[in-house]
Amino acid sequence: MSQGASYAAAGVDIEAGDRAVELMKEWVAKATRPEVVGGLGGFAGLFDATALTAYRRPLLATSTDGVGTKVAIAQKMDRHDTIGFDLVGMVVDDLVVCGAEPLFMTDYICTGKVVPETIAQIVKGIAEACVEAGTALVGGETAEHPGLLKPDEYDVAGASTGVVEADELLGAERVRAGDVVVAMASSGLHSNGYSLVRHVFFDRARWELDREVPELGGTLGDTLLIPTRVYAKHCLELIQELNGNDDKPLHAMSHITGGGFAANLARVVPDDLAVRIDRSSWTPAPIFGLVGLLGDVPLLELEKTLNMGVGMVAVLDPAAADRAIAVLAEREIPAWVCGEVTAADGRTGVELQGDYAH
Repeated sequence: MSQGASYAAAGVDIEAGDRAVELMKEWVAKATRPEVVGGLGGFAGLFDATALTAYRRPLLATSTDGVGTKVAIAQKMDRHDTIGFDLVGMVVDDLVVCGAEPLFMTDYICTGKVVPETIAQIVKGIAEACVEAGTALVGGETAEHPGLLKPDEYDVAGASTGVVEADELLGAERVRAGDVVVAMASSGLHSNGYSLVRHVFFDRARWELDREVPELGGTLGDTLLIPTRVYAKHCLELIQELNGNDDKPLHAMSHITGGGFAANLARVVPDDLAVRIDRSSWTPAPIFGLVGLLGDVPLLELEKTLNMGVGMVAVLDPAAADRAIAVLAEREIPAWVCGEVTAADGRTGVELQGDYAH
């Protein structure tokens, strides 16, 4: 007599999922805030909103994102505890550009087969990054999708909610001609452009992840898997330091992600103003030049796809630039003045000028 169908026979292991939850509890418990109510395991994460009563007019901000094809590098290297920094960085640093403090985050992991140890490592990275960002990880979901994903494949996504005082909202309406642009260094490629990066290194150059690359100071895989720098807490401290009094010289911020430097900065520049960025003010890390060289990728294409060494920028009054750079230096964020806001004079948008320093 044939055995009847079951969820396990269809490829879904509920016990493995339960084991994964047990393994991740230690890490999730560290990514908390006083406002979190309850613990892991409920149908919804709970956050005590009475904290918002201290605001005059609180605006809630929300953001959601994923990591993209960088997860393929983590899977090939069987190293899963850094990809969470990429996820958290992509989400919370989109919130902070308007001045919002990220309050809590949830994550979603889907995989072809739940391997509890792998899932726990992914969540470990997410939780550690949440601690670094000052946000709470209040819940998530792990889904097993046999037949849709291969057993060793997974994807991750997340969402976060933050809050900002209405009259402290940063954005294009505050930007003025004469403002300067302060760049904050990226840790590397971050989490954008990996479809191009993988095409160049694997399809065109035929390089392997364990290849030692002297220019990179290690293997290709180690460089490609460098986690995204999480700016949120540092940027909030910068905002508080500069805008904590009546004088509010910090006007806008931009997270440099998909679309590159010019496209993302343009999102916080008024239509009647322009920005000129001086490439000679910094030297992109060698990984960016290698992508261009091995893939014969034009500079403008590189700049539309990769962050080119800048992960976040602040637009502020020039009188506050030195102070801003010093505040960021104290937090081990290399920063420098890279450009200026001008009247449009028929040339709107963001333009990168000159050559990169060597």
